[in-house]
Amino acid sequence: MSEDGTILLRPVGEDDVPALTGMINDPAIAAPFQWFGWQDPARMSRNWAENGMLGPDGGRLAVVDGTGLLGLVSWRKIETAGASHFWNIGIILFPEARGRGVGTEAQRLLVRYLFAHTPVMRIEADTEVDNIAEQRSLEKAGFTREGVLRSVVFRDGAWRDGIIYGIVRGDLTTGA
Repeated sequence: MSEDGTILLRPVGEDDVPALTGMINDPAIAAPFQWFGWQDPARMSRNWAENGMLGPDGGRLAVVDGTGLLGLVSWRKIETAGASHFWNIGIILFPEARGRGVGTEAQRLLVRYLFAHTPVMRIEADTEVDNIAEQRSLEKAGFTREGVLRSVVFRDGAWRDGIIYGIVRGDLTTGA
């Protein structure tokens, strides 16, 4: 963990699991864009016990700084054809970590980690059209807006449009 406030990613520890479970199951923390209703409260504990939340088809890392746990980044494998696949990433932060560049840096670090340790050529992320802060964060992290996905997510009683972002390995050499 950084003493100087630098954002770092690290494996989720067993001590992190209760806070992260609370984050996804508390509408006041997850809202407005990550609240999808109550979830299995033991799911994260089972995932942590199974493989430390790090597997061949995806994983989760804790976002931390000198003050402690700030949130969670995740990735999951999307198969396209044959042996081809890419990663889709996501992030959720505690409210006090939002609006200070934490999400941008955490997503930038996750992209660099995944390109350094897996052979994928592409990483994508998506967010709702109304989530302007996440759109800015992804763009600052080097992602390119690729298009709108109509009625892609059901949240709070309505189907919502999303925006898809992508980054490929070559983008990192051009300033991402």
